[in-house]
Amino acid sequence: MKKYKSNLSNMVMAVILGGGAGTRLSPLTLFRSKPAVPICGKYRLVDIPISNCINSNINQIFVLTQYNSASLNKHIKNTYRFSMFSSGFVDILAAEQTPDNANWFQGTADAVRQSLKHFKDFEFQYFLILSGDQLYQIDFNQMLEKHIESQAEITIATIPVTEREANEFGILKTDEQNKITKFIEKPKHNLEQWVSDTGANMQTQGRNYLASMGIYVFNRETLLSLLKTEYPQDYDFGRDIIPKSLHNHVVYSYQYSGYWTDIGNIASFFEANISLTKQIPEFNLFDSDNLIYTRSRMLPPAKINGATIKSSIISEGSIIDAHSIENSVIGIRSRIGAGTVLKSTYVMGNDFYETIDDIEKNRRGDLLNKGIGKNCFIQNAIIDKEVHIGDNVTIIGGNHLPNHETELYSVKDGIVVVKKAAHIPNNFEIK
Repeated sequence: MKKYKSNLSNMVMAVILGGGAGTRLSPLTLFRSKPAVPICGKYRLVDIPISNCINSNINQIFVLTQYNSASLNKHIKNTYRFSMFSSGFVDILAAEQTPDNANWFQGTADAVRQSLKHFKDFEFQYFLILSGDQLYQIDFNQMLEKHIESQAEITIATIPVTEREANEFGILKTDEQNKITKFIEKPKHNLEQWVSDTGANMQTQGRNYLASMGIYVFNRETLLSLLKTEYPQDYDFGRDIIPKSLHNHVVYSYQYSGYWTDIGNIASFFEANISLTKQIPEFNLFDSDNLIYTRSRMLPPAKINGATIKSSIISEGSIIDAHSIENSVIGIRSRIGAGTVLKSTYVMGNDFYETIDDIEKNRRGDLLNKGIGKNCFIQNAIIDKEVHIGDNVTIIGGNHLPNHETELYSVKDGIVVVKKAAHIPNNFEIK
């Protein structure tokens, strides 16, 4: 039975933060912002927070961007169009220089501060602040109900993490009512004092620390006061605003126990995608009550000619002549040649098809076709969009490869990332 969604559309303004330059996710962010990075074969990262909002009946959404935002702007413009009878929207707010402010966004809080003038004419009671580079499925109604019930001014979504993960997040302590009493951003030492009672199930998994998920509910007036009056020179929510607000505001934790991952680097991005190939993945793309929305492309079904496919996702519009594909995600419009073997690989696909005439011109000019050629072996790799890989290419990622950067590819944490639109010649080897 479909779960009930309360009417929040006129109560909440959602603000999705586009993030900074995304250097830890490079080279995927060389030509696009983090929220525009393709994920799960057919989506982009920004589709995740937007879909969570829409599924929670929150349909007034701004996306704040600064770096490499052209492809993100195009995606949002072509994807999210509400009915003419609805007040809903998804709009881009790009960083802008103005007569009274010549600076670009200096951090998460500063991005919201500089955008406040665009929110003032809307009637709403709560700000929902979200990150544009996370993978999760949350009903924000439940979080908001807890926020109202506890009479909080700020509520932070939190998730239990292990000691190994704790220094990557904002870590907090709460009292018996879940009111936050202490907060520290990315602690490096003396972690034992930050151990929390996260519940028996979480403790058996070694998840003894409460981490901020970078998802916040603010009362409207509280956020305006924090940004404009109390801390007008502070730039970041996690580092500056949240720790200081504990002294004079009511701040609560909303503990979430479902699947959530921060797409902060290549390793986490790779793992998030490949984990979708499990028999029962933690992130459920097939939940009809929590749809993930994206651009409707009107592509044909995938066509598979003789390939053996095991535990993999094949996106629409693909033409697969491979020998075998295992534990891999194949993105839209992918072309994979005969005899090729893929294992634990994310192929992002292509934005456009090559026509039969294009392929014939390539043959006559001894040029590479778009996609992956014949008799290749690729393992532990990410193949970005619009890549041309020739025949008999071998790419084997793993811990035996040191981190390094070339014009055609990068290696990070043992994962080979073939760069967007790269041309990998016949017989090329990375192993």
